[in-house]
Amino acid sequence: MNPISPIEALPVARWMRESLWAYPCVEIVHIVGFALLVGAVAVFDLRVLGLRKRLAVTELAKLTLPWALGALLLIVPSGLLMFSAHAGDFLGSRVFVLKMLLLFTAACNAVYFHVGPYQSVDRWDTHRPAPAAAKASAAASLLLWLGVISCGRLLAYF
Repeated sequence: MNPISPIEALPVARWMRESLWAYPCVEIVHIVGFALLVGAVAVFDLRVLGLRKRLAVTELAKLTLPWALGALLLIVPSGLLMFSAHAGDFLGSRVFVLKMLLLFTAACNAVYFHVGPYQSVDRWDTHRPAPAAAKASAAASLLLWLGVISCGRLLAYF
């Protein structure tokens, strides 16, 4: 295979393409990372949407945020490694571009939630419904992550 981009010419990219085990092992790490991230995010978002109102949002955030951030230590490097092996194909894929757009939007939504609605969490931490902006952000988060996962899976087919 002749690399079609400078990224694909990197030794690590060649290793990812040529090794029998490299790509599948890195992909497993990527999927485990996403499972941890989306699991933590989904549990938190569902609480914001109204599940288990007796559970303090702030306490749940203390439990889930470290898992979500830790998952990024698996997702980002593994994603970059997989990208390096087939950069040209990925950049030419509408599904990949959509996945990246959804990831960016999910990240922006998370920042918005933490600098916006979450700033008033003391008023709705337990036993009270979250404000509409917090619920909208949580619902958007769930939909965005579902889209990211779907696009990631569809990459194998399109």
